[in-house]
Amino acid sequence: MHYPINWLVVFSTALVPLLVGSVWFHPKVFGNALQTSNVLYSKKNAVLLLFVSLILSLFISISLLFSVVHQLHIFSVVMGNPDMQNPSSELSLMLQSFIEKYGTNFRTFKHGALHGTIVGFSLALPITAINAMLEKKSFKHIALVAAFWIICFCLMGGIICQFA
Repeated sequence: MHYPINWLVVFSTALVPLLVGSVWFHPKVFGNALQTSNVLYSKKNAVLLLFVSLILSLFISISLLFSVVHQLHIFSVVMGNPDMQNPSSELSLMLQSFIEKYGTNFRTFKHGALHGTIVGFSLALPITAINAMLEKKSFKHIALVAAFWIICFCLMGGIICQFA
């Protein structure tokens, strides 16, 4: 028994930070403010940064999948139970019935965006702020980068919750 996941959507969601970043960090939006405080913004590093960002965004997408799709949590409660392997066991039948009845509850863009935003404020903001303070960056830098990640998590959470 397993919960069907649309992995194409999960992998495609990894593109969200790249798309949002191309707008957010454009020189006419907030790019100039961040370029002055960062040495990584050179042309020769652009392809490498893009590739690394895509790979790391993929990890974020997979992590968000398990945060915004609540139906996946029921399987962690019964994981390791030998009855999970037998499709005709009482446990497997109960799980199948549960998924059929409640499998689409709270699977909306709005709900996923809410949880993505919560993750953004509870993870991205503190991590970004701590890193920036250790690097002696300004409050403006912290606000711009944290807001970028909160928006990305919001959009990624919404897409994954609605379509994955």
